[in-house]
Amino acid sequence: MPEAAVGIVRPAPHPSAGPLVRLSGLKRYFDVSPPLLVRMLEGKPRAVVQAVDGIDIEIARGETFSLVGESGCGKSTVARLMVGLYPPTAGRIEFDGVDMGERLGRAEVSAIRRRMQMIFQDPFASLNPRWRVFDIIAEPIRAFGLAASKAEIRQRVDGLLRQVRLTPADGAKFPHEFSGGQRQRISIARALASRPEFLVCDEPTSALDVSVQAQILNLMMDLQREFGLTYLFISHNLAVVYHISTRVGVMYLGRLVEVAVTDTLFRRPRHPYTRMLLDTIPDLEMTGRERAPVAGEVPSPINPPSGCAFHPRCPFADDRCRRERPELLEADGARVACHAVAEGRLAAEERTYAGG
Repeated sequence: MPEAAVGIVRPAPHPSAGPLVRLSGLKRYFDVSPPLLVRMLEGKPRAVVQAVDGIDIEIARGETFSLVGESGCGKSTVARLMVGLYPPTAGRIEFDGVDMGERLGRAEVSAIRRRMQMIFQDPFASLNPRWRVFDIIAEPIRAFGLAASKAEIRQRVDGLLRQVRLTPADGAKFPHEFSGGQRQRISIARALASRPEFLVCDEPTSALDVSVQAQILNLMMDLQREFGLTYLFISHNLAVVYHISTRVGVMYLGRLVEVAVTDTLFRRPRHPYTRMLLDTIPDLEMTGRERAPVAGEVPSPINPPSGCAFHPRCPFADDRCRRERPELLEADGARVACHAVAEGRLAAEERTYAGG
């Protein structure tokens, strides 16, 4: 289908050879302390949640970088930091070489915001129930001045609806008249309306039935191939991550513990936490290999453990793990933050995982 007919123009290539997105030393802490008077009367210190505790990520143009981990590990906070819903406590967020923490002019901020959009987790809550679908999708077009007339807006909205496998007639309806999968298609159309290059997808399929999840994932991959989109994909569903990702970053308690190409991570996970996560996937091939699903509970992000945050749950932890925080280092085609891996203590434990 021609681009003019669908209301989307392919982004022009940029001369920069660097990554489209770079996060450097990114941190976000939340003060959850009781009021000062209560703390003084009860003798309690301030309480700070270390939601994101220093992560470094580079995302190349056209790839899908996924963040996975248990609930509360900081994945969604990273997504909200990326699109400016939260300011970072420390660190840098660069988009196409521009530091988003610098003082930027209004026009520069608008240009960056147009090039990045977000697809939220819950399609039932992310759409204004009082607006018709046409107005929901047309709002970014109007806000960024991307159409010169009402007729052009109509043409573009109709094209976007077709692009996400809906019809122009659906523009006259309200969100409550659609199923969950259809609402998420509307959310995707709204995100595409500003002609973005980068989409932050915060668990966009978790609220949908399994069969509908596959349809939305296939739609997202089709759109990525057609328009050269770049995705930051947030999920706790490893099957979904394997299906859509180029590379995967595993988070634990606000920190990255492993980053690798998808096939490498699923077939040869290095970090003990990654292995335990993958052991939760059903072994459909019935290989009979020993499995050790994730045990124990995630420690409090208000008072995280010293050293490696995973050491209270790790069967390979030693005194160094309890004392010293590991850095994210290169290890056989992956980046792993684990003393046991760096010291070769897991060599006897290497296993091959099925990536299906």
